[in-house]
Amino acid sequence: MNVFPNFGGVGGAGELRLIVGALLTFVLIIAVLMLIVCAIVWAIASANGNYHAATKARTGLFVAIGAAALAGAGVAWLNFLLGVGTRL
Repeated sequence: MNVFPNFGGVGGAGELRLIVGALLTFVLIIAVLMLIVCAIVWAIASANGNYHAATKARTGLFVAIGAAALAGAGVAWLNFLLGVGTRL
């Protein structure tokens, strides 16, 4: 008796890849826009001596960098898992 995995048993890997890719694209676009806005606010607030706003903008900048890194890592992780899933 030979037992083999059913590779066609779970459908929709292509659709899942498209949906997650689209969502992560939106996250990446918003993170880059936040990065630009926070950098501008940080520069203006620091130049005018408003250190409270500069601190908030710096925190927003670091959060935007983290979100962009996680979005990029999420695409790589999903592609890895889908690649491993087809080889099981």
